[in-house]
Amino acid sequence: MSPDAVRTVRAGRHTVEVHRPDKVLFPAGNGRDGSGGAEEYTKADLVDHYRAVAPFMLPHLRGRPLMLERHPDGVDGPRFMQKNTPDHYPDWISRIEVAKEGGTVRHTVCDDTASLLYLADQAALTLHRWLSRAGRVDRPDLLVFDLDPAGDDFPRVREAAVLLGGLLDEISLPSALMTTGSRGLHVLVPLKGHQDFDEVREFARDVADTLAAAHPDRLTTAARKKDRGDRLYLDVQRNAYAQTAVAPYSVRALPGAPVATPLSWDQLDDPSLHARRWTVADAVDQARTRPWAGLTRRARALGPARRRLDALRG
Repeated sequence: MSPDAVRTVRAGRHTVEVHRPDKVLFPAGNGRDGSGGAEEYTKADLVDHYRAVAPFMLPHLRGRPLMLERHPDGVDGPRFMQKNTPDHYPDWISRIEVAKEGGTVRHTVCDDTASLLYLADQAALTLHRWLSRAGRVDRPDLLVFDLDPAGDDFPRVREAAVLLGGLLDEISLPSALMTTGSRGLHVLVPLKGHQDFDEVREFARDVADTLAAAHPDRLTTAARKKDRGDRLYLDVQRNAYAQTAVAPYSVRALPGAPVATPLSWDQLDDPSLHARRWTVADAVDQARTRPWAGLTRRARALGPARRRLDALRG
């Protein structure tokens, strides 16, 4: 196909042009299991993935400011993180002005399939989302724990997820799991948005500290890598104003095009599970099982959970 080739894709009321659809964004190489042989994926494959998962992904994107991780020359080329929306983006793509020190940032918001496909054409491989939404950007409706192993050690991640899920159950908070598409898992808690970021992050830190204190040989909340040793890091730093977390069904800029994928707690027992289990080739099959069905309806305020946690901590 010509380097100047354009493929048009209809999405709702809009037509999106996909430029150079045959451009390789993910060269063949080391696979998702580290053994080699990862498939080659093109921009067309990226667009097809986002079109397929759009019905499942968009509810987790709508109204949220985004930070876009763009790789115009593919994963082997330079990347840049885009916060401000360029002027040339179509006017039908939503924006939100968010305050920052000394001014504002005009973030892109992905509210529909056409917007998602346009971002894929821009080689925005990974969408990183805020934990709050437009209209209440200072009140997060999600809390995220990032289970970050010292190495590529998924058994330790699995163990930490079980421990964290048990503690959240004990303080009556619903939770959900997602592979990061890299090395670990995210454990998410849906919130009613009653507390501000400082309150939510403090609560998350106290949960993590409680768990690490109970398992000091396996878990840590030490921010400095040199202080962690081989322990898994319970990272709560994303629970702060203007911080982001990878969005569900986002593609990661790694060989084999792994996808950050929601899963059920039962799937944690699957011996074949690892952080890069799903890719652009099969993530939609997992999405169709709707592992997070009804999650937002289970959102909680943190007040009762805070009281239960404080009682546990003595």
